[in-house]
Amino acid sequence: MKLTRFTNLMALGLVLTVAVVGCKKHPQSVTPLPGSRTGNPVDVGPGGIINPGAESMVKPGEPVGIASNPAGSHQGWAENAAVFKSDTVYFAFDSSAVKASEKSKVAAVADYLKANFAEAVRIEGNCDERGTAEYNRALGERRALALREDLIKLGIDAGRTDTISYGFDRPVETGHNEAAWSKNRRGNFVLLSPPK
Repeated sequence: MKLTRFTNLMALGLVLTVAVVGCKKHPQSVTPLPGSRTGNPVDVGPGGIINPGAESMVKPGEPVGIASNPAGSHQGWAENAAVFKSDTVYFAFDSSAVKASEKSKVAAVADYLKANFAEAVRIEGNCDERGTAEYNRALGERRALALREDLIKLGIDAGRTDTISYGFDRPVETGHNEAAWSKNRRGNFVLLSPPK
């Protein structure tokens, strides 16, 4: 009799444990408050479309945000990476959020472009060697787009900014440690000048 009672209590305890643990896997959805943003607040990507009607310019598969320039829009323009070398923006691991400490570099690029209206900029997103090639291409693109959005917020016309992602294909440091990886998680600016 005691064994049957003990077995019944154990079975009941097991059923309750499974029920409680099983319920945690399917939480009820949370209704967002009006005006709130969802997602990871540390890595907030580019926001909504700035130019009304720009949605039609977005190609299938591109992230919705500020419409990209057509491919080759600055083809044949002179490139100069040295001008903005000191304005390279560095990112945290697995993040496309522009750190507050890096915002002054973006502002310096914007100031230069405001003073040199005929010129444009290409923003190159780069990653460290960790992760798959596909993942790093996407992360590099998010980094370039985040920098582009910051330039646009600072008054630079979207048509003067191109973006490209190199993923982990163009490291500046070849080491396999945090010191090297931190230098490779970056966004570079390349000055584009019209042909003369």
